Amino acid sequence: MKRGLSRRLPSFGSAAAAAALGLTVLVPPALAAGSDSPIKFSGLIDTGIYATAKNPGTNSVNAGQLFTDKHDQWVLNQAMLTAQKAIDSGSKNFNWGFNLQGFYGSDARYIHSIGLWDHNTDGRNQFAMTQANLQAHVPIPGTGGTDVTAGLFATPLGVEVTPANGNYFYSHNYIFNYGLPFEQTGLLTVTHLNPTVDLYLGVDTGVNTTFGTRGDNNNAISGTAGFGLNNLDGGKITIIALSHFGPENPLLRTSQPGGNSNADNTGVYLNDVNLTYKPNAKWTWITEFNYIRNDQAHASAGGLSETAAYAWNDWLTLAARGEIYADPNHFFVTTIPDNNGFVDGERGITPSQASLAPSQGTTYSEVTLGADIKLPNMPAMLAGAMIRPEVRYDQSLSGNAAYNYDSAGNPTSMNQFSTGMDLVVPVSF
Repeated sequence: MKRGLSRRLPSFGSAAAAAALGLTVLVPPALAAGSDSPIKFSGLIDTGIYATAKNPGTNSVNAGQLFTDKHDQWVLNQAMLTAQKAIDSGSKNFNWGFNLQGFYGSDARYIHSIGLWDHNTDGRNQFAMTQANLQAHVPIPGTGGTDVTAGLFATPLGVEVTPANGNYFYSHNYIFNYGLPFEQTGLLTVTHLNPTVDLYLGVDTGVNTTFGTRGDNNNAISGTAGFGLNNLDGGKITIIALSHFGPENPLLRTSQPGGNSNADNTGVYLNDVNLTYKPNAKWTWITEFNYIRNDQAHASAGGLSETAAYAWNDWLTLAARGEIYADPNHFFVTTIPDNNGFVDGERGITPSQASLAPSQGTTYSEVTLGADIKLPNMPAMLAGAMIRPEVRYDQSLSGNAAYNYDSAGNPTSMNQFSTGMDLVVPVSF
């Protein structure tokens, strides 16, 4: 399956970006404060509905989307539990922590790491482990020391993240869906060279993989490298530029007829640069650039996403997102009807239902308008509960149909209008 090969093909960068936005997010706490922090338990519920205007007789999935792919159906996206001990990355002393996080829901179909309960059911709602790692802050080298994470962690690449309360919108952009990893297993370090510059270096088994022949679809290792720039323009600007690189395509094995014998020698490169600008307490502007390349398929894709958010008051934030994403080789952007189709594709197994994609290169665009509305008078343990209504318009800019797939798997429309809303309830124990 083409989609699986692209991103077995957010962790540190995603957590930092979310923190810069003032969002409450259940992601790795490597940049959190508290050198001797206690073990904390928390939860998160995300449930909602997403509907797309469709022509009669079209397929019942929302094209070009993964997590909000179910048309006109109320779904449980995430029922998440987290146990964590935060580290203090600003401390002058050694300190340690950990993060255990997993969830049940429809989003788990895409968040699986291979070999870790990735085929626990054929149903829509599944269980996925998103964090299982040990962390430490070592006060050397650099003026700020080094944060180390070992185990399973969310990717540091990108702006949008897996936990629902870390994003402005219910739906995700094309970059999150098709241009970034979800999970990595290995070692990641963030060295704070000085108050401005962070250096990211890591080695892992690959994108969305673990260990062994059942946990990794090839025999090669992968890596992460990049940098972060903090406190620019008096603390108003943050920049994170990261790359993940290494062989990611499935190796030819008896259990993986969709693999290939040269997988260990062909690279997949995922690159993401994002800039967050907060001119004041009200406004937040985010620019994200993404470029990916699969050498085996001789395919590249990439795009630009812009997000603006305005905190109207303490209970209402208005947000807008615009994006252009080009897939000239019609290789990366697909819609996956089969509940296990995504992970099957990562393994090199042909899914039971064919993925839906245009038969030619396509340049996609989307404009999304939304609001984060905090619910009033909530008890302390449910503080931060909110609803997120949104409207979204997708359009093919390359002159070909890319949406509203019919029963034969052919796109029938150049555009798609969608609307949805979810309820997000974080829980503090």
